[in-house]
Amino acid sequence: MKRQSLRATDMAVQAVSDALAHAHLPKSEVTMLVAGNMLSGTLDRQRQLATLIAEQADLRGIEATLVETSCSSGAAAVRHGFMAVAGGFHDLTVVCGVERMTHAEHADITTALATASDWEREGGQGETFITLNARLMRHYMEAYRVDHADFAHFSVNAHRNALHNPHALLHKSITHEDYMQSRFLTDPIKLLDAPPICDGAAAVILATEERAREAQRMGLPVVRVNASTIGTDSLSLDQRRDVLSLDGAKRSARLAYQQAGMTPADVDLFELHDAYTVIVALSLEAAGFAEAGRGVHVGKDGEITPSGSLPIATMGGLKARGHPVGATGVYQIVESFLQLTEQGGVNQVPNAQVAMTQSLGGTGATVVTHLLSRVG
Repeated sequence: MKRQSLRATDMAVQAVSDALAHAHLPKSEVTMLVAGNMLSGTLDRQRQLATLIAEQADLRGIEATLVETSCSSGAAAVRHGFMAVAGGFHDLTVVCGVERMTHAEHADITTALATASDWEREGGQGETFITLNARLMRHYMEAYRVDHADFAHFSVNAHRNALHNPHALLHKSITHEDYMQSRFLTDPIKLLDAPPICDGAAAVILATEERAREAQRMGLPVVRVNASTIGTDSLSLDQRRDVLSLDGAKRSARLAYQQAGMTPADVDLFELHDAYTVIVALSLEAAGFAEAGRGVHVGKDGEITPSGSLPIATMGGLKARGHPVGATGVYQIVESFLQLTEQGGVNQVPNAQVAMTQSLGGTGATVVTHLLSRVG
């Protein structure tokens, strides 16, 4: 996920080809491609991206669909692929998430990202996702009487984990002091509260249980998708029932637990949407791992590290692995797959059986949750 000049289609085709090669699958067996992307139509003037990826990946003619739910586009694409397989429409689906941003001017990127807000109430009035998350962080700090120092461990953990991820953008450890001394972007958001702008692509293969069993017999690692859900909320923060409650994330998580027959206690690692440190706290609360106002304190005793009781951002998360918005949700699935199949390397979560991923579109307007489990 380095800064690069590759086109979005080039990155996506490479990710798709790598996924198929890893699964020992010939392209002739793939009948559907789903792509997640947010900004190609704006920054690259290219729409119908999924069809273009299929064409350039030598998959011309198959069903190809682009999914856009802003920053959760990759995860939503995985859900569409999952539904296609679970519904019996396809036996094998390849899903990729891709985003290319670093070639554009910073002002253009900021404006393009702001289209994921309520444009009439927020983006069109000069709000950006930095200012919107600054509002959330300010509300949180005032409501629960916490300060900047209480958020530092989320960034420190993410950067530490990214050091051992070859696909991470930021291979630089930081300390609590580094976090406190980083400059303000918009008070109270500091530089080390936010993720970097980057490019990236990731892909996964979804298959029926029968095809997955065949792969297992060939010695290939597989995981089970136990739940795939979406919950929504108002795009505008001002229209929310409670600005400090991610109701879309709560609904998505609740539905996922119900679908899988699980509870938060069953989750061994949580790849959450740590686009901003305040979102980490709110996501932990929304997913049932902390009470309101207590999410910010989760992890201060080490429980969010790979060896802790609730590992998060195990490969660096959005904060340090990077946040190529349309690809992020697929990265989370890939990283969870690695953990559940004992391929986490230095960052391996011991005996990981169940992984939860949650990807947020905007400030939590479209939230996609997946629960994955190891297959014995």
